[in-house]
Amino acid sequence: MATAYWKDDTAAKPDSFWSSGHTPTLIAAFLYFDLAFMVWVLLGPLAPDIAKTLLLTPAQKGLMVAVPTLAGALLRVVNGLLVDRIGPKRAGAISQIIVIAGLFSAWTLGVNSFAGTLALGVILGFAGASFAIALPLASRWYPPEHQGKAMGLAGMGNSGTVLAALFAPTLAKLFGWNAVLGLACLPLTLVFVAYMVMAKDAPNAPPARKLTEYFLPLKQGDAWWLMGFYAVTFGGFVGLAASLPIYFTDRFGLTTITAGYCTAACVFAGSLVRPMGGALADKVGGVKALSVVFVVAAAALAGVGQADSVEAALTLFVLAMLALGTGNGAVFQLVPQRFAAEIGVMTGLVGMAGGIGGFYLASSLGLAKQLTGSFQSGFLIFATLALIAFATLTMVKGRWRREWTAADGVRI
Repeated sequence: MATAYWKDDTAAKPDSFWSSGHTPTLIAAFLYFDLAFMVWVLLGPLAPDIAKTLLLTPAQKGLMVAVPTLAGALLRVVNGLLVDRIGPKRAGAISQIIVIAGLFSAWTLGVNSFAGTLALGVILGFAGASFAIALPLASRWYPPEHQGKAMGLAGMGNSGTVLAALFAPTLAKLFGWNAVLGLACLPLTLVFVAYMVMAKDAPNAPPARKLTEYFLPLKQGDAWWLMGFYAVTFGGFVGLAASLPIYFTDRFGLTTITAGYCTAACVFAGSLVRPMGGALADKVGGVKALSVVFVVAAAALAGVGQADSVEAALTLFVLAMLALGTGNGAVFQLVPQRFAAEIGVMTGLVGMAGGIGGFYLASSLGLAKQLTGSFQSGFLIFATLALIAFATLTMVKGRWRREWTAADGVRI
């Protein structure tokens, strides 16, 4: 299998992660991803205030916070193609400019209708699609034995969802929720400048291929399995990140600021363990790590439906996010082992599946609340999906270990 990384053997020690790649690019990828994820889920912490202003129903609230997730999912495929054709740095620059311009326009013109929130959600989808750029930007610099750590550290940028949960409700209370859209442009612009200075494309970029060749991985069942597993792990993570402010305010009557703190605690847990999940998968194998992840996540999400206090719900959500965050890192330890030569497009395809999973969870929770008066059925269905993922992983893991050609010392 062709490798997709660059390594300076004259300067790097085989077992040294920090000397085996390009640290400034890794930092730039993290910063870009972090701020992009901050604004990707921005409508979640603002949802209670927006819903009050625009008189939205529970289903409309769920759809509003889910649209950025769906848009980001679909745009990840586009970004995956751009990464392989024009390089990740250039693709990232274009995406950042679109997001900054979109937020600035929404701030100056105002968002005055439900349709306006959906249009803004599509623009924020470009931020969510950063996943398909930031990860290959960093990954191409690192050898197979460090893929889990490199992808995990770059992917830890999903911690930006913590920033949104912590600061957006407070800023909305001080200046109004529409002003938060304009304020977000300030850190985004600073990170854009740092990104342009620090990021560098790896010198081993694959040659441009025909458009149809980018979708060849979809002819292989392994691509669909990996996409399905990520739809559960990342879909659960981002779906909860977008929905928890609504859940805590509707279910327990918390203020938007307190709900933001609770959401931040949950999201921080999931973000913190992502690189640990990659490192764990490097050590014990992605299959073994994912098996535990699916069982723990299913148990925690099923238990949430029975939680009758903020403390109980918060504990279960943190446990679920710890599992899902670990799973995010584990899936992307497996992807380059099977699809190293197609890492750009596979990052986009797998990321797309994750976004679709998040869209489903966020929108279904709102619909469940409107139809049944409770979020319980939405959580139970997603817990069932986690158990189905565990069952299918158990079915394919033997074949993967027999057929996949992993690098020396890399566990599957």
